[in-house]
Amino acid sequence: MSILVLGINHQTAPVSLRERVAFSGDAIPAALDALRGLPAVREVALLSTCNRTELYAVADDNGDTLADWLATHPDDAGDLHAYLYRHSEADAVRHLFRVATGLDSLVLGEPQILGQVKDAWATARSSGSLGSQLDRLFQHAFATAKRARTDTRIGANPVSVASTAVRLAQESFARPEDSTVLLIGAGETIELAARHLVQAKTKRLLVANRTLAHAQDLATRHGGYALALTELDRHLAEADVVISATAARDPILHKLQIATALASRRHRPMLLLDLAVPRDIAPDVVELKDVFLYTVDDLERAIEDNRRSRREAANEAEAIVELQVSRYIETLGASTRTEPLKRLRAHGEAAKTDALAKAKQQLATGESPEAVLDFLAHTLTNKLLHAPTIALREAALSGNAELARAADKLFPALPDATRAGNDDER
Repeated sequence: MSILVLGINHQTAPVSLRERVAFSGDAIPAALDALRGLPAVREVALLSTCNRTELYAVADDNGDTLADWLATHPDDAGDLHAYLYRHSEADAVRHLFRVATGLDSLVLGEPQILGQVKDAWATARSSGSLGSQLDRLFQHAFATAKRARTDTRIGANPVSVASTAVRLAQESFARPEDSTVLLIGAGETIELAARHLVQAKTKRLLVANRTLAHAQDLATRHGGYALALTELDRHLAEADVVISATAARDPILHKLQIATALASRRHRPMLLLDLAVPRDIAPDVVELKDVFLYTVDDLERAIEDNRRSRREAANEAEAIVELQVSRYIETLGASTRTEPLKRLRAHGEAAKTDALAKAKQQLATGESPEAVLDFLAHTLTNKLLHAPTIALREAALSGNAELARAADKLFPALPDATRAGNDDER
């Protein structure tokens, strides 16, 4: 039985593949039910963000079953195996700790990932797919991330994909203070983008969402104008910048829609920033003139400066992660080594409870205390010594000297006469 991690992220797979194995939030409980039903899978959690889809599991095999499942869910991604990474035991622990700390993120040290890991843990727990081993692992990951953010500057001046997108707009032809910006979606990424746009003194802000009430809430808080998604075509030509991040499975904006908007704009250019996985903007939109389309993969180049400036803090955080991985593995080993003792004590407690209940019944039916005491002593002796007696007898017959030496260490104070006394199991 091993702790396993299988997945893809922004470092190993392009967005065109990541979007095929991305799970929306409401699809994850059903996915966990299916995963828990796979042979050899004992515990499992699923983390799916715009930059990664990962399975964390306790399983009895090497993860082939999980890999095959992921390659066909939620969409068929038959070539997934070539992009998939696998980690087990200490490497799996290290991977989760680095993810939770923001060391494995597109934006080094970004804070959103810890909340996403906590959501994955909470969903697995409420779905019944999280057992004690994964629960303990995730709890240690949260503590490690908190320690890294407290003791280093890995989280100082946090930079997100949303803030990077706004900075890209500021450095382009479509500076926010001179532009109308259309936000599509109402989740955390769009919320962050709205905050940065307000700080950049955006000229005009439009917010479109499938649920109009959510768009109205976000627009009210940031001084924007709310639209239903059905009104998108009517207002698209007004947008100099479009930032989209929804959980839709299929593109929201298509080539014909953008071409129509460009014609209405007399071909004034548009900056399109697609922060969603799966993508919100159809890839063939890039073929249009006067359109500048960026996906989350494109933003990685813009983020590289941030990654370099944070490298020193990241090195300190990596050291904390390594220390916590060692401590977790030590704790796990100690727990494994004490399992035989726990089983022995549980066996003794069960024997005592059963024998005591029968003795009380005998007293209640009028048996003499002396007879009940004899029964209790005889029953407990048999129950406690039955399994060791058989094991030692088999060891003697098979020549297992190691078990015999272990027995000598376990019972060093017992006189030979007592140790070789009446064997009621014969």
